[in-house]
Amino acid sequence: MLMLLVCAPLHAPSAQEAGLPRAQLEPEAGSGRTQKSLAISNKYLISTANALASEAGREMLRAGGSATDAAIAAQLVLGLVEPQSSGLGGGAFFLHWDEGRKELLTYDGRETAPAAARPDRFLQNGKPMGFGMAVRSGLSVGTPGLPRLLEHVHKRHGKLPWTKLFEPAVKLAREGFEISTRLYFMLRWFGAEGLSPAARRYFFDNNGSPLPIGHRLRNPDYAATLEALAKGGADAFYSGAIAEAVVATVKEAPGTPGDLTLADLAAYKVAERPPVCVEYRARRICGMGPPSSGAVTVGQTLKLIERFDLGRTPDDAMRIPAMHLIVEAERLAYADRDRYLADADFIPVPVAGLLDPAYVATRSALIAPGKAMTQATSGEPPDVQKRAFGTDATVESAGTSHLSVIDADGNAVAFTTTIEGPFGSGLFAGGFLLNNQLTDFSFRPDDADGRPIANRVEGGKRPRSSMSPTIVFDEDGRLFAALGSPGGHRIILFVVKTLVGLIDWQLDAQAAVDLPNFGSTGQTLELEYGWSTMWKALMLKSYGHAITPDLMNSGLHVVAKRAGRLEGGADPRREGVALGD
Repeated sequence: MLMLLVCAPLHAPSAQEAGLPRAQLEPEAGSGRTQKSLAISNKYLISTANALASEAGREMLRAGGSATDAAIAAQLVLGLVEPQSSGLGGGAFFLHWDEGRKELLTYDGRETAPAAARPDRFLQNGKPMGFGMAVRSGLSVGTPGLPRLLEHVHKRHGKLPWTKLFEPAVKLAREGFEISTRLYFMLRWFGAEGLSPAARRYFFDNNGSPLPIGHRLRNPDYAATLEALAKGGADAFYSGAIAEAVVATVKEAPGTPGDLTLADLAAYKVAERPPVCVEYRARRICGMGPPSSGAVTVGQTLKLIERFDLGRTPDDAMRIPAMHLIVEAERLAYADRDRYLADADFIPVPVAGLLDPAYVATRSALIAPGKAMTQATSGEPPDVQKRAFGTDATVESAGTSHLSVIDADGNAVAFTTTIEGPFGSGLFAGGFLLNNQLTDFSFRPDDADGRPIANRVEGGKRPRSSMSPTIVFDEDGRLFAALGSPGGHRIILFVVKTLVGLIDWQLDAQAAVDLPNFGSTGQTLELEYGWSTMWKALMLKSYGHAITPDLMNSGLHVVAKRAGRLEGGADPRREGVALGD
């Protein structure tokens, strides 16, 4: 695979250098762009955010393992080599396609708020506390879901012994791995001050500088944690010494201690939820339902643009009229998302109403082909009283990873995994970072009119997510693709772009991933920096769009079945690869 570093800024300014709160910066700093080639395979394929993780997954596939086995082994390595994005201290959504049974299952391993959490959790004197202050406190840490999720899906879909899946990560943790360019620049951008003392000692030298690129970093504590899980299953995480270390770390957090308890850990359960699917240009697009907003918002966006011709060949990709239509649809879909979507175990989420054909048609009629709408506001889907839902006040960051797998039997996994912000809460226990997932809740429990916000904090509730693991089926109902991305609230934009690239513009997996990122989460049109997008910004501005250029660091990883072969794409904005045989 060609790995060519092209001109791109290798260092985004730190929050201190930029003079801005971290939440107002690009959620994950840029670390260069590496050109990738389309991966082709006839047997199986895995695409992840790090070569070591992809190699671990391929090792399981070569041993006769399932897509689930490969995904678990890769995730355990990602928690070591890409610790800023995911790990045992976080949560995930997991989609699984069983080729033999023709069955799609979706698993919710999202973190939960401690039982003691209340709607005013992030208020001080009636006002929301600073986002950075909330992140760097014990208040931000939710009950991790990933260890229980990994065990759950292995029991359902694994073929290899549970212990074997831990071997690559344990070996790397014991023997060490070389710090990558991306991890180094993430540490340099983030700074030691955002990490707990234990995390600083692990990632930084005595002078407060990040350990250099190529430094062999060993993590014996992580190896011990993995060995305990390999031997005792997920129970070894949710009770006993590891659980006690997690709870103690949260309670002793710098700033404001948290209230996570051993009882919260012991009570955690994975939720199996029905997939949310839409038909788009005769394909079936499926994803995770609430508390993920991904499938609903991706699906609604696609249905809003389906009446338009966006082009049907690779030459049509990224044409200005099509970009305008996609952006307008996203603005409408995000307005509904922000108002109505949250944990369906706590509020009545109008999934069917938001995707109702008559409602979608009414909303799509608001899109004018030649002019940007002044303001996109939420609609009123069937059987919903809009006034009962408050105006949302959620802020999202992005410390997330995605991997996709198709195994030799044709089973597929789309797996998006996260610790929320980069380096999560900065708290470190058992060799892994703890999430700051509770900052994905609205800090305000009610809006200015006193209406309850759907995504308010409540004990046991799962915060709304934008994670959008997606599995696509072709016109004949056969598996076509598995994909997803990190990127905070922009994940939906990245997934929509890639789906349109694969389906409308007939691009291969790598070409669809390579397309410049663009879209809107509600107000401005966000456009990835680059020479190829400068003139597009001028053209889109003539439609009435306000343009916000940014790095838009996606981490798209796609595997697809086309023309009797498997093809894989890995995002050039990160350090991942797609591997197969």
